[in-house]
Amino acid sequence: MLDHLGVQAADVEASLAHYLRVFAPIGMREALRFPAGDSFVVGLAAGESGPGFWLSPAAGAETRELHVAFQAPGRDAIDAVHQAAVDAGAEVLHAPREWPEYHPGYYAVFLRDPDGHNVEAVHHGG
Repeated sequence: MLDHLGVQAADVEASLAHYLRVFAPIGMREALRFPAGDSFVVGLAAGESGPGFWLSPAAGAETRELHVAFQAPGRDAIDAVHQAAVDAGAEVLHAPREWPEYHPGYYAVFLRDPDGHNVEAVHHGG
């Protein structure tokens, strides 16, 4: 059901060093990195899998926003999630679109849940 998990960190560089060091025995490695303001977002993976655990800069001093992504069977399902969110009055952070900076075919919608978390539905196909 879950596709990946994102955690905000007060210091992404320090958190990255910690995760890479502590979880080296399970093969955790940096798989992808891209800039985010004065910091960066980093995707971690284990073995041959793609990035499944993400670290990003915190939005504020006290903010620890959780990011959860649920895998969807196709683009139609993503669009349906978006419509259901709109119908329910949920805040849409990013309407459905392809996100090529993650990888070609990454199609997702990002929503705010009632607790303020960033929840995503994603499909990894074409």
